[in-house]
Amino acid sequence: MINPYIKCLRSENKESGATYGQFLINSLRAGQGITIGNLLRRTLLGDLGGTSITAVRIAGIRDEFSVITGVREDILEILLNLKGVVLKSKTSEPQFGRLKVQGPAVITADLIQLPSEMELVNPNHYIATISTSNLLEIEFKFEYGKGYKLAGQTFNDNAEDFLQMDAIFMPVQKVDFKIENVYDNSNDITERLVLDIWTNGSITPEEAISEASQFIIDFFQSIIENKTDNEINELPSETLVTPLDPHTNIAIEELQLSVRAYNCLKRAQINTIGDLLEYSPEKLQELKNFGRKSADEVFMTLKNKLGIVLK
Repeated sequence: MINPYIKCLRSENKESGATYGQFLINSLRAGQGITIGNLLRRTLLGDLGGTSITAVRIAGIRDEFSVITGVREDILEILLNLKGVVLKSKTSEPQFGRLKVQGPAVITADLIQLPSEMELVNPNHYIATISTSNLLEIEFKFEYGKGYKLAGQTFNDNAEDFLQMDAIFMPVQKVDFKIENVYDNSNDITERLVLDIWTNGSITPEEAISEASQFIIDFFQSIIENKTDNEINELPSETLVTPLDPHTNIAIEELQLSVRAYNCLKRAQINTIGDLLEYSPEKLQELKNFGRKSADEVFMTLKNKLGIVLK
């Protein structure tokens, strides 16, 4: 009987706080490598949760297009920098933190005052620079989640002046695997799976493997115990929806546009590729400060990165 086992081949910690691990799962039967590799990769990337900044409240600021006197970065740049702050949390409940800095100063993540249940992974992460003696005060909202969450809207009157942010909760950044055949003396073939895992530092690759494996066990255990709902409820025909385009929920930040084109789109409340595709080329060029050069940049980026051609 073949008894699979796993061992760690490499483990590295980066200066940014990110971590890398390489693992070997040995003694697999022929064909099991691709099955286990795909299952672990999908679970590691999609089913592990993390904590991220989901909203901020900046003293004296009402929207993301305001200007903070004495601060080198504009609001949008600060929000983008804050997306890179990596956190560990012992609770899944929403938490709040504060930052209060008197300039001149360079603001890094270690200046954020966190609740006792939270820990910062990359304290040297850059946020902004205050070039004058002005005071900058920011309040943060931290939430636990899975996957990627798009801000429903950039400013909500019911959110007590908080600016909503896109949030990346995924602690695992990348997963690769390869399968190797192993031949014994009797020419029987077994497989071994080599798994490479990169995380943002809020979880180690070893912890990620353990949590992903436990998630898979719990999922199939619920099927064995027949906890699934056996009743099939048919949706009324009027509630049926057509499948979404796979690009619909991609944030426009992923296009990496120039600052001018990006700011024009955000000012027009175009936050996702789905929002962008609702505009014709002619309608796009009617946006304030959005000229032919910016339009050409958007068209080329959509075509080169996503294969989308606007007619």
